[in-house]
Amino acid sequence: MYTIALLPFAKYVFIVLKANDNGEGGTFALYSLICRYAKVNLLPNRQVADEQISSFRLKLPTPELERALNIKDSLERRSSLKTLLLLLVLMGTSMIIGDGILTPAMSVMSAVSGLQGEIRGFGTNAVVLVSVIILVGLFSIQQFGTSKVGFTFAPALALWFFCLGSIGIYNLVKYDITVLRAFNPAYVYLFFKKNSTQAWSALGGCVLCITGAEAMFADLGHFSVRAIQIAFTCVVFPCLLLAYMGQAAYLMKHPHSTGRIFYDCVPDGLFWPVFVIATLAAMIASQAMISATFSCIKQSMALGCFPRLKIIHTSRKLMGQIYIPVINWFLMIMCVVVVASFRSTTDIANAYGIAEVGVMIVSTTLVTLVMLLIWQINLFLALCFPLVFGTVELIYLSAVLTKIKDGGWLPLVFASCFLCVMYVWNYGSVLKYQSEVREKISMDLMLDLGSSLGTVRVPGIGLLYNELVQGVPSIFGQFLLSLPAIHSTVVFVCIKYVPIPVVPQEERFLFRRVCPRDYHMFRCVARYGYTDVRKEDHHSFEQLLVESLEKFLRRESQDLALESNLNDLDLDSVSVRSRDSDTAGDDLRIPLMWDQRLEEAGEAGTSLSGETTSGLPSSVMPSDDDPSLEYELSALKEAMNSGFTYLLGHGDVRAKKNSWFIKKLAINYFYAFLRRNCRAGTANLRVPHMNIMQVGMTYMV
Repeated sequence: MYTIALLPFAKYVFIVLKANDNGEGGTFALYSLICRYAKVNLLPNRQVADEQISSFRLKLPTPELERALNIKDSLERRSSLKTLLLLLVLMGTSMIIGDGILTPAMSVMSAVSGLQGEIRGFGTNAVVLVSVIILVGLFSIQQFGTSKVGFTFAPALALWFFCLGSIGIYNLVKYDITVLRAFNPAYVYLFFKKNSTQAWSALGGCVLCITGAEAMFADLGHFSVRAIQIAFTCVVFPCLLLAYMGQAAYLMKHPHSTGRIFYDCVPDGLFWPVFVIATLAAMIASQAMISATFSCIKQSMALGCFPRLKIIHTSRKLMGQIYIPVINWFLMIMCVVVVASFRSTTDIANAYGIAEVGVMIVSTTLVTLVMLLIWQINLFLALCFPLVFGTVELIYLSAVLTKIKDGGWLPLVFASCFLCVMYVWNYGSVLKYQSEVREKISMDLMLDLGSSLGTVRVPGIGLLYNELVQGVPSIFGQFLLSLPAIHSTVVFVCIKYVPIPVVPQEERFLFRRVCPRDYHMFRCVARYGYTDVRKEDHHSFEQLLVESLEKFLRRESQDLALESNLNDLDLDSVSVRSRDSDTAGDDLRIPLMWDQRLEEAGEAGTSLSGETTSGLPSSVMPSDDDPSLEYELSALKEAMNSGFTYLLGHGDVRAKKNSWFIKKLAINYFYAFLRRNCRAGTANLRVPHMNIMQVGMTYMV
């Protein structure tokens, strides 16, 4: 009773759920919150312009405190702390994936095992067979989407809690209502005093009554915080207490029914209805954990910590509802293997407890860091959170660790495998990005080549995809060496994920000119949140790109004309930042797409930085009659009519010869294997192969 009240109810429902990232939960949501406030992300592609996204800004409940700033500085200065924080997040995510394997196996097998005492001859083999059939059916319907599956299960879930509460009240009244004395916390002390070591070992069984609590937070993208708080407080919590107290009352009269207590305490004649509802409830619990696994993997994939996989959105309204086919079938196979191998809910339960408590400890650590770093609450209250909940969780962990030999090793194996995959992928991605930054082409070389780029410029638009947010990528030099001609307009496109759930459409794109004006080279940074999915096809993307490029050119011309007029009038009181397009800078600050409000303000003379110029005299306002602008727009239209070509780099990442053996093993074999077998970047473009041109390049890291 106090375990349920303390961990799921007090900790998760009323504290951890508030640490959500704009409605998204899970260990990676906490990590993204920390990454936005402190530069702890190991991938160094953060820009100042990212902090101008409306959903990027953090609402701090208190003024900045010296304590929070000291923690922030320590995290940013010490690479060891960054790595430790990342490993902690990856470990928590790995255990959630392990829960996604164990929860369906445990829940379904527990429900089906009730048939053993009801049907004569229904043995262990039959339990395993029926459980496998139900699991295959459960994973097969995931492709239809969480909303449809959840709508089907919602009435069954309401009926399930009604049955739990009703059966609990029935047993309390019929057998022994005096078990209500268990609300007295003194009995906790008396229980441990009387049973000592056995009582401590029994805590491992108590963990099973709170399994799935982490799924409430990890699955937060499907629900609102208020909805979960109301449902848990008014329905789940009281019904669970009544169910457990009713079972305790039944055991007072029938102490030998411990092995099958749930079904034994069901009133006569109601076994089959309760069995059907219990089986559906087991599938619902499994569904919640499967959805949480999908969400965590999507978040880790967007933040560069998991190989690219195919993601299908199953809802047009809720971006958090996704389906990952590869993970779905992997979980199904692992569940079937676990059920067929263990053949007993006892051993699966031992494994289940370790994974659940491990995730809880990780969440406690991350939420404490959020309290100190972002919420900036009172130090005493911030430390009470890990002292109270962390101490309880460590006690439970010490109890379940004794079950390692009896099946508890399974989640540790799963977590270790996924931790290695995610860390090696992140490690290789960071090294590859750092190599690209070191080897990017200098602007002096580009200026020496001239506007012809040392080759022939032919009509057309070349979209060169790369990961750099600044500078000219080295892969562009490979294209210049390999091709006899290059397109008249070149756009460096960088698809970048920022540590926020969703980037508003009007703030998604950043656009900037690269090199002098006659080079016709631009940079486009497309920013996505970790729950965003690129669903546009290449035709709509090309049209959006050209329209946005035209807007950029017009606003650039207006800004230059405004600056020129201001310089002529020598208006020292008006501060306008110079934005000369002939410079070789590559500062990305201008959004490609603006909403109607900003566009109208721009037509009224608003500067690109958002500063109003309504107080300027009419002679200062820019003119649309710019011959160079008209020439550039006509050249862009001609290039668009000639077609688009997608210039992609096929990079091979290799460790340097003088690297350590472990690094060579991780990069040359493990990371290379993941890159070869994960979803290629070209698969996300949905572009005909006739429009794609690839060039190979080896990155020595």
